[in-house]
Amino acid sequence: MSSNNPNRVSAAKPQRMVIVGGSSGIGRATAEAAVAASLAVTLVARDARKLVRVADELGGVPWASVDMTNAVAVAEWAEALDPFDHLVITAASSSHGRFAEMPLSDVRRMFDGKFFGPYGVAQACLSRINTGGSITFFSGVLSRRPGLNCSGLGAVEGLTRALALELGPRIRVNCISPGMVRTDVYAGMPEDAREAMFRSTGESLPLGRVGEPGEIANAVLFAATNTFLTGQVLDVDGGHMIRQYATR
Repeated sequence: MSSNNPNRVSAAKPQRMVIVGGSSGIGRATAEAAVAASLAVTLVARDARKLVRVADELGGVPWASVDMTNAVAVAEWAEALDPFDHLVITAASSSHGRFAEMPLSDVRRMFDGKFFGPYGVAQACLSRINTGGSITFFSGVLSRRPGLNCSGLGAVEGLTRALALELGPRIRVNCISPGMVRTDVYAGMPEDAREAMFRSTGESLPLGRVGEPGEIANAVLFAATNTFLTGQVLDVDGGHMIRQYATR
């Protein structure tokens, strides 16, 4: 049966997904899920050594070492890309501190990694994304339900909605907002403190635990491939948005 739907991604060949931040954590889990779903994956991250190892473990998928905060490097990389279907940007950075005391340089550095980096990558890749394809950004629970010392973290969600409107119907744009997830982003913490943090946060959630990378990866694949989903922020957070802060 044929279709003239302009948003339909061709099923004649495997869909291609480019994952920026694909060498670790949620990005790597997304790559694993995408490969298992028969998507053709390209990994992008800064650390070439990690990329080589992960690409080999995933069966020899292509990779590129790119710092997404370097606009020149991003432009050169994107220009050489073959057309693809789905862009996923899990890479980001954050800074925490009291609004009155946090140096503006730290805030600018955070926005370079969390907003301007993804913005620049999406812009540079735009002409390479096939009709019917998608862009998936990442934010987090602190963007939707801020905590103390966490100002300025929600800009990417506004970008998601604006681009969904501007780029549709050719390209869909969505955002994944994870809660606390067991990833190596916390590897620098002492193990006891890390597990205490996971336990304390998990006990406050309706599901009674923090998330696993694969659970977020499943949401990424849904957002990327559901052809009637755009302009949405998906909270995959174990119920953090309805988290009860008072003791029972």
